[in-house]
Amino acid sequence: MISPLPDTIEWRQSPGLVPYRQALDEMTARNAAIAAGAARELVWLLEHPPVYTAGTSAALAELLDPRFEVVEAGRGGRYTYHGPGQRIGYVLLDLKRRARDVRGFVHALEGWVIATLGDFGVESWRAQGRIGIWTRDIDGREAKIGAIGVRIRRWVTMHGFSVNLAPDLSHFGGIVPCGIEEFGVTSLARLGLEVDSQAWDRALLARAGEFLAMLDKPCPPETDR
Repeated sequence: MISPLPDTIEWRQSPGLVPYRQALDEMTARNAAIAAGAARELVWLLEHPPVYTAGTSAALAELLDPRFEVVEAGRGGRYTYHGPGQRIGYVLLDLKRRARDVRGFVHALEGWVIATLGDFGVESWRAQGRIGIWTRDIDGREAKIGAIGVRIRRWVTMHGFSVNLAPDLSHFGGIVPCGIEEFGVTSLARLGLEVDSQAWDRALLARAGEFLAMLDKPCPPETDR
């Protein structure tokens, strides 16, 4: 039986495509409001029009072909791509109410995505020294199927994760995704699975209680990253 989602958190699912700058502005304002105790926490599931976003460690040489708008995101990490067919999860939680453990938050976020992918029969994992969620591509090589990028302001989280359901994978060719050249990018569609955003959201939210419970536990040693 699926536990009801706590009403102390707003669980938002946006239809259509939300422009990245609009989402970033709203997320920034919501982060400040949560920190001030003036708004509920937020988990926001959405998709963007095609855009390249630059994290705080982005290197200009990794922007190979800026065919889409490039936005400074303020999150950790390097360049990544967002676009139709890729489900985004922005997770704005107050870590002061939980364990003040940034690494533990990232570990729990990764675990949430990995467990949900498993519900669709896709084995995925963390990889030592490589940020993101990895799986076995159709050619047998490791490939990234999900990205993680977060920012913490006044102990309130921002940004979150993206998962490739069925994006145009050629759009990743304009950047070196997350600064990792030697591995490719894949999607559920490339792996032969038709999963739309509604099906993904249902599976993800069914595991939300497990994710929140992980935030109150110490992060395990770094043996699988």
